[in-house]
Amino acid sequence: MADISVIGAGSWGIALAVLLHKNGHKVTVWSVIEEEIAMLKREHEHKDKLPGVRLPEDMEFTTDLEYAVQGRDALVLAVPSPFTRSTSHSMKEYVAEGQIIVDVAKGIEEKTLMTLSQIIEEEIPQAEVAVLSGPSHAEEVGRGIPTTIVVGAKKKETAEYLQNLFMNEVFRVYISPDVLGIELGAALKNVVALAAGIADGLGYGDNTKAALITRGITEISRLGTAMGGRAETFSGLTGIGDLIVTCASMHSRNRRAGILIGKGYTMEEAMGEVKMVVEGVYSAKAAMALAGKYGVQLPIIEQVNAVLFDGKAADEAVKDLMLRDKKIECSDIPWE
Repeated sequence: MADISVIGAGSWGIALAVLLHKNGHKVTVWSVIEEEIAMLKREHEHKDKLPGVRLPEDMEFTTDLEYAVQGRDALVLAVPSPFTRSTSHSMKEYVAEGQIIVDVAKGIEEKTLMTLSQIIEEEIPQAEVAVLSGPSHAEEVGRGIPTTIVVGAKKKETAEYLQNLFMNEVFRVYISPDVLGIELGAALKNVVALAAGIADGLGYGDNTKAALITRGITEISRLGTAMGGRAETFSGLTGIGDLIVTCASMHSRNRRAGILIGKGYTMEEAMGEVKMVVEGVYSAKAAMALAGKYGVQLPIIEQVNAVLFDGKAADEAVKDLMLRDKKIECSDIPWE
């Protein structure tokens, strides 16, 4: 049995806390929001974020960050991506040398263009940082629906340790050393999911969705490999796998926000309606900055940015994508 704290009490943090407890571990959940912790202690259910998922009576809930961090075998950092840096900064003085932190959020910091693991390593250099990602909606993991994900870490023994912590008969865990590729796939698919939702909101069909998924993974792979990620990663769970589930499911906050934008909502109105952090909005500008830095083209992500931040009409963005210059699908395949 391991002693684990989940830092962040959103839907994903709660779902993973339930999973880890079922695996026989001692679990503590931390939140900075006093009302949230009081509700969890009282109800043993997060009625707002994960209704219907019962939390065990012996699961601990706290607002005391020092208590949540010190002496734990592993820390699951599950705060939304915009709060990764500030939370990591607050945790730093309590984290021991070599203590494992596994980040489960997805995003790229707009100002620095850093991935979340890079942020954690900068703020808490003494920590051993890993990531967990893949096609895994909290609503389904919390209910024990079979799910497969990947853990990325620089050291194989760290990845294997986390694999053993999380894996069970309904939660299969693969491991990989490609931390950068895992994080880029996870962050960028949220931007493509916004595009898929916008297409749904405009009333387009399956053909359009398939085109966005297929060409979307091409854009993700193009940027990801230019930055040093492995092509195999983008063909795997945290690339095409995560992209498919996020573009297709109504559990996806990014797709839901996109649907509202396609129906005429502003970005701010859509985020307010979804009532959760829409991480693709925060990654969209960073993706375009990275595209400029590495000299790659991201036409879908470029149009998403134009709709989100420049007031471009969604139907005009789709038209501009369809009328781009003629292209070869796979330029590496030779002609006779």
